[in-house]
Amino acid sequence: MKSNVLSRYRVMAYITAVWLLVFTVAIIAKYGFQMGDTMLISQIHGVLFIIYVVFAFDLGTKAKWPFGKLLWVLAAGCIPFASFFVEPKITREARSLITDARPATAKA
Repeated sequence: MKSNVLSRYRVMAYITAVWLLVFTVAIIAKYGFQMGDTMLISQIHGVLFIIYVVFAFDLGTKAKWPFGKLLWVLAAGCIPFASFFVEPKITREARSLITDARPATAKA
């Protein structure tokens, strides 16, 4: 597995997590305090979540995760704050699977 697969997942996990928190605050403001609109925020989060699902599925396929683990990682993108706890654990596990070819250093 190449490191860019893990990097793409990590970036989208954090971006999706932040937008989910923004969306959660917007929903609370809209329905709890009758202020604001959530249309644009929900659409942005929806697109980002789809990209997150694609990258998480790609990582899970290449890391040969069991289906239950893949579902847990995908569910973490739906639960506020969960990605902030799941992503570091997944990163630790996936780093051992990275097989990027390291360039040989030239000796003078």
